Amino acid sequence: MTRTATNPDDPELRSQRHAALGAPANGSVRVGLDVGGTKIDAVAVAPSGEILGRLRRPTGWGEDAVVENILQAVAALAQENGIALSDIGSVGVGIPGLVDVETGTVLHAVNLGVASLALAARAEAAIGIPFRVENDVKAAALGASVLRGLTGSMAYLNLGTGVAAGIVIDGRIRRGARGTAGEVGHISVDPNGRTCGCGQRGCIETFCGGGSLAKAWCRPGALPVKDILDAADAGDAEAIALRDDLHHGAAAAVRVLVLSADVETVIIGGGLTALGARLEDGIRAALRVDAEKSPFMRSLHLDERIEMLAAGSPAAAFGAALVGASIPEKEIVFHG
Repeated sequence: MTRTATNPDDPELRSQRHAALGAPANGSVRVGLDVGGTKIDAVAVAPSGEILGRLRRPTGWGEDAVVENILQAVAALAQENGIALSDIGSVGVGIPGLVDVETGTVLHAVNLGVASLALAARAEAAIGIPFRVENDVKAAALGASVLRGLTGSMAYLNLGTGVAAGIVIDGRIRRGARGTAGEVGHISVDPNGRTCGCGQRGCIETFCGGGSLAKAWCRPGALPVKDILDAADAGDAEAIALRDDLHHGAAAAVRVLVLSADVETVIIGGGLTALGARLEDGIRAALRVDAEKSPFMRSLHLDERIEMLAAGSPAAAFGAALVGASIPEKEIVFHG
């Protein structure tokens, strides 16, 4: 894989972003929305790939509230940046849950209170702009790939409340036969381990998912994973064990992605990246320790093939803008 400069003003990187966006059908601006459990991150992107503006708004709860807040985010983004709605060629949305990328329908986005939502159809009918919808982690993978100027193959590993990944090969999202490509969180690595929400035992998510770690820690606190690391630094035996789980679970996810999809780079994002070097250094160390007894694994240099997504990166929303600029394919994608 070729890596280009990370400077967003680098001419080659701008050219790659321009090519990825394609030619707008009805306007000059692409809008991308990353819809999370509590907030929408929205960006407006010029044909050159330059981000013209960015804002965040609450997501809301329930199908009607989600649609209304998406529409308000588009309108507010346009107004704040002097963009007419007629100048918006497409809106792409990255959202959790089951996503039918052909129809723009979202199913089982439980953290949003969404059971079944014809998101694209409802939004298009309201403002007359084409909408495309994609699973949020897969959209973030695409955005991270383009913003980093990566070519060839890469994976985006999302470490948050849960664990999921998106795979991008030659600029295209790899979904697999049934859309589960990248579902590393639900690969069991310890049949005697903790029970996962999916019903299996010892899934990668039970080791390095924020929700599973918080449940295992079972102590009050607003930031349980940070609390675990702080307590581990202070010598708490239970916290040390959970910290080791976090690092070795994430390392296992990296190994699975490289060995199964042969990606050159794994970019790590998600809420747990707020832990910074304590997460990154721990994952690198775990990869080295786990490879000590295997010449084959050492030859892969996995600890050198991971990168952390920069704090505050617009990768997810930018990836959604790229999705909006694309022609959807009839696929169902999922992450738990």
